[in-house]
Amino acid sequence: LLSRDLKIDIAVDLMGFTKNNRFEIFVERCAPIQVNYLGYSATTGADCIDYIIGDKVVIPKENQKDYSEKIIYLPDCFMANDFTKKISAKIFTREELGLPKEGFVFCCFNKYYKIIPSIFDIWMRLLKKVEGSVLWLTGDNFTGAKNLQKEANQRGVDSNRLIFAKHMSSLADHLARHKCADLFIDTIPFNAITTANDALWAGLPVLTRAGESFSSRVTASLLSSIGLPELITKTEKEYETLAIELATNPERLKQIKKRLEKNKLIKPLFDTKLFTKNIESAYTMMHEKYLKNLPLENIEIK
Repeated sequence: LLSRDLKIDIAVDLMGFTKNNRFEIFVERCAPIQVNYLGYSATTGADCIDYIIGDKVVIPKENQKDYSEKIIYLPDCFMANDFTKKISAKIFTREELGLPKEGFVFCCFNKYYKIIPSIFDIWMRLLKKVEGSVLWLTGDNFTGAKNLQKEANQRGVDSNRLIFAKHMSSLADHLARHKCADLFIDTIPFNAITTANDALWAGLPVLTRAGESFSSRVTASLLSSIGLPELITKTEKEYETLAIELATNPERLKQIKKRLEKNKLIKPLFDTKLFTKNIESAYTMMHEKYLKNLPLENIEIK
Protein backbone atom coordinates (compact mmCIF):
# COMPACT_ATOMS: atom_id res chain seq x y z
CA LEU A 1 0.00 0.00 0.00
CA LEU A 2 1.18 3.53 -0.81
CA SER A 3 0.25 4.71 2.70
CA ARG A 4 2.63 2.12 4.19
CA ASP A 5 5.42 3.22 1.86
CA LEU A 6 4.81 6.80 3.00
CA LYS A 7 5.01 5.60 6.63
CA ILE A 8 1.70 7.28 7.59
CA ASP A 9 1.22 7.10 11.37
CA ILE A 10 -2.55 7.68 11.65
CA ALA A 11 -5.22 7.00 9.03
CA VAL A 12 -8.67 8.53 9.52
CA ASP A 13 -11.70 6.95 7.86
CA LEU A 14 -14.26 9.66 7.09
CA MET A 15 -16.76 7.29 5.45
CA GLY A 16 -17.35 4.11 7.46
CA PHE A 17 -19.94 2.05 5.59
CA THR A 18 -21.45 4.91 3.60
CA LYS A 19 -21.71 4.87 -0.21
CA ASN A 20 -18.44 4.63 -2.20
CA ASN A 21 -16.44 3.91 0.95
CA ARG A 22 -12.90 2.50 0.81
CA PHE A 23 -13.10 0.40 3.95
CA GLU A 24 -10.95 -2.40 2.45
CA ILE A 25 -7.95 -0.05 2.77
CA PHE A 26 -8.44 -0.09 6.55
CA VAL A 27 -8.97 -3.85 6.63
CA GLU A 28 -5.52 -4.08 5.01
CA ARG A 29 -4.08 -1.85 7.80
CA CYS A 30 -2.97 1.20 5.85
CA ALA A 31 -1.56 2.72 9.05
CA PRO A 32 -0.61 1.48 12.53
CA ILE A 33 -3.35 3.65 14.08
CA GLN A 34 -6.78 3.78 12.38
CA VAL A 35 -9.61 6.12 13.38
CA ASN A 36 -13.35 6.35 12.63
CA TYR A 37 -14.41 9.99 12.46
CA LEU A 38 -17.24 12.25 11.33
CA GLY A 39 -18.73 10.60 8.24
CA TYR A 40 -20.21 7.53 9.91
CA SER A 41 -22.20 8.27 13.07
CA ALA A 42 -21.89 4.82 14.62
CA THR A 43 -19.43 2.14 15.58
CA THR A 44 -17.95 0.22 12.65
CA GLY A 45 -17.92 -2.98 14.70
CA ALA A 46 -14.59 -3.74 13.03
CA ASP A 47 -11.39 -4.95 14.71
CA CYS A 48 -9.27 -2.93 12.30
CA ILE A 49 -10.51 0.45 13.57
CA ASP A 50 -8.80 1.42 16.81
CA TYR A 51 -10.56 4.63 17.83
CA ILE A 52 -13.72 6.65 17.21
CA ILE A 53 -13.70 10.41 17.83
CA GLY A 54 -16.71 11.62 19.81
CA ASP A 55 -17.69 13.56 22.90
CA LYS A 56 -19.56 12.88 26.15
CA VAL A 57 -22.94 13.78 24.64
CA VAL A 58 -22.86 11.58 21.53
CA ILE A 59 -21.24 8.67 23.42
CA PRO A 60 -22.30 8.69 27.08
CA LYS A 61 -20.23 6.52 29.42
CA GLU A 62 -22.98 3.88 29.63
CA ASN A 63 -22.85 3.44 25.82
CA GLN A 64 -19.11 2.66 25.65
CA LYS A 65 -19.84 -1.08 25.72
CA ASP A 66 -21.65 -0.76 22.37
CA TYR A 67 -18.50 0.38 20.51
CA SER A 68 -15.81 -1.88 19.07
CA GLU A 69 -13.48 1.13 18.97
CA LYS A 70 -11.90 2.87 21.94
CA ILE A 71 -13.35 6.35 22.31
CA ILE A 72 -11.52 9.64 21.98
CA TYR A 73 -13.53 12.15 24.03
CA LEU A 74 -13.05 15.70 22.80
CA PRO A 75 -13.88 18.22 25.56
CA ASP A 76 -16.61 20.05 23.64
CA CYS A 77 -18.38 18.94 20.45
CA PHE A 78 -16.78 16.27 18.24
CA MET A 79 -17.80 18.15 15.08
CA ALA A 80 -15.30 20.26 13.16
CA ASN A 81 -16.49 23.73 12.15
CA ASP A 82 -15.31 26.52 9.91
CA PHE A 83 -15.82 29.87 11.61
CA THR A 84 -15.01 31.69 8.33
CA LYS A 85 -18.12 30.27 6.58
CA LYS A 86 -19.76 33.27 4.96
CA ILE A 87 -23.43 34.23 5.31
CA SER A 88 -24.68 36.44 2.48
CA ALA A 89 -25.71 39.99 3.34
CA LYS A 90 -28.72 39.54 1.08
CA ILE A 91 -32.01 40.07 2.92
CA PHE A 92 -34.65 37.72 1.58
CA THR A 93 -38.34 38.41 1.95
CA ARG A 94 -40.63 35.57 2.85
CA GLU A 95 -42.68 36.14 -0.27
CA GLU A 96 -39.76 35.65 -2.67
CA LEU A 97 -39.03 32.32 -0.96
CA GLY A 98 -42.62 31.16 -1.35
CA LEU A 99 -43.37 31.56 2.37
CA PRO A 100 -46.44 33.33 3.78
CA LYS A 101 -45.90 36.90 4.95
CA GLU A 102 -47.45 36.11 8.35
CA GLY A 103 -47.45 32.94 10.43
CA PHE A 104 -44.89 30.75 12.17
CA VAL A 105 -42.34 28.95 9.96
CA PHE A 106 -41.16 25.54 11.14
CA CYS A 107 -38.15 24.46 9.11
CA CYS A 108 -36.23 21.26 8.39
CA PHE A 109 -33.76 21.09 5.51
CA ASN A 110 -32.90 17.41 6.02
CA LYS A 111 -32.98 14.77 3.31
CA TYR A 112 -36.39 13.13 3.13
CA TYR A 113 -35.09 9.67 4.07
CA LYS A 114 -34.58 11.01 7.60
CA ILE A 115 -38.30 11.81 7.94
CA ILE A 116 -39.97 8.74 9.46
CA PRO A 117 -43.76 8.44 10.00
CA SER A 118 -43.67 9.13 13.76
CA ILE A 119 -41.80 12.43 13.39
CA PHE A 120 -44.02 13.45 10.45
CA ASP A 121 -47.06 12.74 12.64
CA ILE A 122 -45.68 15.19 15.22
CA TRP A 123 -44.98 17.82 12.57
CA MET A 124 -48.52 17.58 11.22
CA ARG A 125 -49.93 17.95 14.75
CA LEU A 126 -47.79 21.08 15.14
CA LEU A 127 -49.31 22.57 11.99
CA LYS A 128 -52.80 21.79 13.28
CA LYS A 129 -52.13 23.30 16.70
CA VAL A 130 -50.24 26.43 15.59
CA GLU A 131 -52.66 28.45 13.49
CA GLY A 132 -51.24 29.83 10.24
CA SER A 133 -47.98 27.92 10.58
CA VAL A 134 -46.14 26.24 7.70
CA LEU A 135 -43.39 23.63 7.37
CA TRP A 136 -40.44 24.65 5.18
CA LEU A 137 -38.60 21.70 3.66
CA THR A 138 -35.86 21.19 1.12
CA GLY A 139 -37.19 20.96 -2.44
CA ASP A 140 -34.54 18.81 -4.13
CA ASN A 141 -36.66 15.66 -4.56
CA PHE A 142 -39.83 16.02 -6.66
CA THR A 143 -41.17 12.51 -6.00
CA GLY A 144 -40.46 12.79 -2.28
CA ALA A 145 -42.20 16.17 -2.10
CA LYS A 146 -45.32 14.75 -3.77
CA ASN A 147 -45.34 11.84 -1.32
CA LEU A 148 -45.00 14.19 1.67
CA GLN A 149 -47.89 16.31 0.37
CA LYS A 150 -50.00 13.17 0.03
CA GLU A 151 -49.13 12.10 3.58
CA ALA A 152 -50.01 15.58 4.91
CA ASN A 153 -53.43 15.39 3.26
CA GLN A 154 -54.01 11.95 4.75
CA ARG A 155 -53.33 13.43 8.19
CA GLY A 156 -55.86 16.21 7.65
CA VAL A 157 -53.38 18.97 6.84
CA ASP A 158 -53.61 21.09 3.70
CA SER A 159 -50.56 20.10 1.64
CA ASN A 160 -50.06 23.76 0.67
CA ARG A 161 -48.76 24.29 4.20
CA LEU A 162 -45.67 22.32 3.18
CA ILE A 163 -43.37 24.79 1.42
CA PHE A 164 -40.44 23.42 -0.60
CA ALA A 165 -37.27 25.50 -0.80
CA LYS A 166 -35.68 25.83 -4.22
CA HIS A 167 -32.06 24.77 -4.65
CA MET A 168 -29.54 27.58 -4.15
CA SER A 169 -26.08 27.20 -5.67
CA SER A 170 -24.65 29.71 -3.20
CA LEU A 171 -24.16 28.37 0.34
CA ALA A 172 -23.88 31.96 1.61
CA ASP A 173 -27.35 32.76 0.22
CA HIS A 174 -28.77 29.48 1.55
CA LEU A 175 -27.50 30.34 5.03
CA ALA A 176 -28.95 33.87 4.75
CA ARG A 177 -32.44 32.59 3.92
CA HIS A 178 -32.56 30.74 7.27
CA LYS A 179 -33.50 34.11 8.79
CA CYS A 180 -36.96 33.74 7.23
CA ALA A 181 -37.64 30.66 9.41
CA ASP A 182 -38.59 30.74 13.10
CA LEU A 183 -37.55 27.30 14.40
CA PHE A 184 -35.62 24.37 12.95
CA ILE A 185 -37.23 21.07 14.04
CA ASP A 186 -34.90 18.09 14.03
CA THR A 187 -35.45 14.58 12.70
CA ILE A 188 -35.37 11.54 14.98
CA PRO A 189 -33.64 9.06 15.24
CA PHE A 190 -31.17 10.30 12.60
CA ASN A 191 -30.43 13.92 13.44
CA ALA A 192 -29.91 16.88 11.14
CA ILE A 193 -26.11 17.05 11.75
CA THR A 194 -24.78 19.37 8.97
CA THR A 195 -28.14 21.07 8.41
CA ALA A 196 -28.54 21.70 12.16
CA ASN A 197 -25.00 23.07 12.25
CA ASP A 198 -25.80 25.43 9.35
CA ALA A 199 -29.02 26.58 11.05
CA LEU A 200 -27.20 27.45 14.28
CA TRP A 201 -24.47 29.32 12.40
CA ALA A 202 -27.21 31.26 10.58
CA GLY A 203 -28.85 32.17 13.93
CA LEU A 204 -31.83 29.80 13.70
CA PRO A 205 -32.61 27.84 16.91
CA VAL A 206 -32.80 24.06 16.55
CA LEU A 207 -35.11 21.84 18.61
CA THR A 208 -34.08 18.20 19.02
CA ARG A 209 -34.83 15.03 20.93
CA ALA A 210 -31.79 13.10 22.16
CA GLY A 211 -32.04 9.36 21.56
CA GLU A 212 -29.79 6.44 22.47
CA SER A 213 -27.57 6.18 19.37
CA PHE A 214 -24.69 8.40 18.20
CA SER A 215 -26.71 9.65 15.20
CA SER A 216 -29.65 10.59 17.44
CA ARG A 217 -27.48 12.65 19.81
CA VAL A 218 -25.45 14.80 17.41
CA THR A 219 -27.76 17.84 17.56
CA ALA A 220 -27.79 17.55 21.36
CA SER A 221 -23.99 17.76 21.22
CA LEU A 222 -24.15 20.89 19.01
CA LEU A 223 -26.67 22.56 21.34
CA SER A 224 -24.67 21.67 24.48
CA SER A 225 -21.55 23.13 22.91
CA ILE A 226 -23.27 26.40 22.03
CA GLY A 227 -24.93 26.80 25.44
CA LEU A 228 -28.56 26.06 24.52
CA PRO A 229 -29.32 22.83 26.45
CA GLU A 230 -32.97 23.85 26.94
CA LEU A 231 -33.59 22.96 23.26
CA ILE A 232 -32.69 19.30 23.94
CA THR A 233 -35.72 17.16 24.83
CA LYS A 234 -35.74 13.55 26.03
CA THR A 235 -39.07 12.25 24.68
CA GLU A 236 -41.26 12.82 21.64
CA LYS A 237 -43.94 14.31 23.90
CA GLU A 238 -41.44 16.82 25.34
CA TYR A 239 -40.27 17.65 21.80
CA GLU A 240 -43.82 18.31 20.60
CA THR A 241 -44.77 20.32 23.70
CA LEU A 242 -41.68 22.54 23.49
CA ALA A 243 -42.19 23.13 19.75
CA ILE A 244 -45.70 24.43 20.46
CA GLU A 245 -44.47 26.53 23.39
CA LEU A 246 -41.78 28.19 21.26
CA ALA A 247 -44.20 28.74 18.37
CA THR A 248 -46.77 30.44 20.60
CA ASN A 249 -44.44 32.35 22.94
CA PRO A 250 -42.59 34.84 20.71
CA GLU A 251 -40.82 36.49 23.65
CA ARG A 252 -39.23 33.23 24.80
CA LEU A 253 -38.10 32.39 21.27
CA LYS A 254 -36.72 35.91 20.81
CA GLN A 255 -34.60 35.51 23.97
CA ILE A 256 -33.24 32.17 22.70
CA LYS A 257 -32.34 33.75 19.34
CA LYS A 258 -30.54 36.59 21.10
CA ARG A 259 -28.55 34.11 23.18
CA LEU A 260 -27.72 32.05 20.10
CA GLU A 261 -26.35 35.12 18.30
CA LYS A 262 -24.16 35.93 21.31
CA ASN A 263 -23.07 32.36 22.07
CA LYS A 264 -22.00 31.43 18.57
CA LEU A 265 -19.14 33.92 18.94
CA ILE A 266 -18.03 32.91 22.45
CA LYS A 267 -18.95 29.24 22.97
CA PRO A 268 -16.81 26.30 21.73
CA LEU A 269 -19.02 25.04 18.86
CA PHE A 270 -17.71 27.44 16.22
CA ASP A 271 -14.26 28.01 17.77
CA THR A 272 -12.19 26.40 15.02
CA LYS A 273 -8.83 27.17 16.64
CA LEU A 274 -9.86 25.52 19.91
CA PHE A 275 -11.19 22.47 18.05
CA THR A 276 -7.91 22.20 16.09
CA LYS A 277 -5.89 22.30 19.31
CA ASN A 278 -8.05 19.58 20.88
CA ILE A 279 -8.00 17.20 17.92
CA GLU A 280 -4.25 17.64 17.50
CA SER A 281 -3.86 16.72 21.18
CA ALA A 282 -5.94 13.59 20.50
CA TYR A 283 -3.73 12.51 17.60
CA THR A 284 -0.59 13.18 19.65
CA MET A 285 -1.85 11.05 22.55
CA MET A 286 -2.83 8.18 20.22
CA HIS A 287 0.64 8.21 18.68
CA GLU A 288 2.48 8.44 21.99
CA LYS A 289 0.55 5.43 23.33
CA TYR A 290 1.39 3.49 20.18
CA LEU A 291 5.11 4.29 20.44
CA LYS A 292 5.12 3.12 24.07
CA ASN A 293 3.33 -0.07 23.01
CA LEU A 294 0.52 0.62 25.49
CA PRO A 295 -2.83 -1.18 25.17
CA LEU A 296 -5.69 0.67 23.47
CA GLU A 297 -7.94 2.52 25.90
CA ASN A 298 -10.43 5.39 25.92
CA ILE A 299 -8.75 8.79 25.86
CA GLU A 300 -10.25 11.94 27.34
CA ILE A 301 -8.87 15.25 26.07
CA LYS A 302 -9.03 17.94 28.74
